[in-house]
Amino acid sequence: MRKTAAALTLLALLNGGAMAESVSLNGHSVSLEANQTPIHTAKNSQAIAQLPAGYRFAHPGQFTVAVAALNSPPLTVFSEDNKTLMGSEVDIARLVADSLGLQLNVVPTSWEDWPLGVASGKYDAAISNITVTKDRKARFDFATYRKDSLGFYVKASGSLHAITKAEDIAGLRIIVGSGTNQEAILLAWDQQNQAKGLKPFVPVYTKDDAAQTLALQAGRADAWFGPNVTGAWKAALTGKTRLVGSVDGGWPKAAHIAVTLKKAGGLAQPISTALNGVMAKGDYDKVLSRWGENVERIDRSEINPAGLGD
Repeated sequence: MRKTAAALTLLALLNGGAMAESVSLNGHSVSLEANQTPIHTAKNSQAIAQLPAGYRFAHPGQFTVAVAALNSPPLTVFSEDNKTLMGSEVDIARLVADSLGLQLNVVPTSWEDWPLGVASGKYDAAISNITVTKDRKARFDFATYRKDSLGFYVKASGSLHAITKAEDIAGLRIIVGSGTNQEAILLAWDQQNQAKGLKPFVPVYTKDDAAQTLALQAGRADAWFGPNVTGAWKAALTGKTRLVGSVDGGWPKAAHIAVTLKKAGGLAQPISTALNGVMAKGDYDKVLSRWGENVERIDRSEINPAGLGD
């Protein structure tokens, strides 16, 4: 077993599956070994010219980005040294940094830490599968780079076969991240259900991926609700879970994942320009394809578009 796969070893053992360095995801073979090699892009003179005069980055000459320190491939996964993050989120951050003529500085952080870190200037941006929402737009600026698709995954041998609407979650115990847009969707559905006299759902909160896996396989939770590409990776890797429903991240509308920035800080336009540049050149497609995220591709980066709650 190579070190590249070490970050996923515990997950595989808990699921009783064999360890693998690659999976087939959305028609693409995704190799952790191969994907350690960075994808770079050229400087974007237009994006650089849009940077505010005298702009002070968190660290001079660097694009400092908060990325969730989670083993959640294909979004994030630890590399051979078990310290360095890789994954599609890091790859997108690198394309932006290269476009702006900066060195990438990835800071592994928790979901709870990025809002204060971005607002205070500790980080120049957060790239951590963050969905555009109405409430977040009041505090941050956004430059979109991917569609947000959420999936319900259950134990493969279980009796649940469909979770596609509010009524389907009544009485279920569902693993969900606190403070996420998927939690907001479940709470909205639950409110509708209780108004109809249906049983409330029970949120199961845990920060640890191994604990989530154990809860689902041991029957202490009925389903997991989160980023569809992450759920698809686990299902393909182990065969122990399966998809029973998907929802747009901006339910009932579509919403996009975005680079998250300090409000009115001046980075939204140059970063959106940088993203549109790599989209036009094909480097963006290289990143999504090698991580099996091509189904969440967008044609153009937008600044502060409509999101969850709009």
